[in-house]
Amino acid sequence: MNQRSGSPWRRAYSVAELNALSPGTMLEVLGIEVTEVGAAHLCARMPVDDRTVQPYRLLHGGASVALAESLGSIGSTMTIDTTTTQAVGQSITANHLRTVRSGFVTGTARPVHLGRRSQVWDIGIEDEEGRPVCLSRLTLALLDRPSHGKPG
Repeated sequence: MNQRSGSPWRRAYSVAELNALSPGTMLEVLGIEVTEVGAAHLCARMPVDDRTVQPYRLLHGGASVALAESLGSIGSTMTIDTTTTQAVGQSITANHLRTVRSGFVTGTARPVHLGRRSQVWDIGIEDEEGRPVCLSRLTLALLDRPSHGKPG
């Protein structure tokens, strides 16, 4: 954690900076956009539309998991030195609580554990009325980033 502010962020990232990373990624395909960077949380929203529903026209559980893992991974990346370390998803669980047929869902990610080699994040996803849709927990491994010019 940043000792001066109590924030877990290694540096202050703006919403615009984070959304600028989306082109050419799953976030762009699913319409996921970061909406808020708080003192110790991160929020993003995702549309419930043709890209994110299953054949019964309900929000696909896999789309909720994609939103959760994206938020946790972005949050993790904001807490590490990306010149030496990379965060990779290791395990994710999701409890799907409510169906959603249209509109947007919003996810909020909060760190539970920020260790030297692993991190754990809780991600809650809500519908537009603020009702819980999915509760997820993401574990990330923190790996040494390979040096350029060396195998591995």
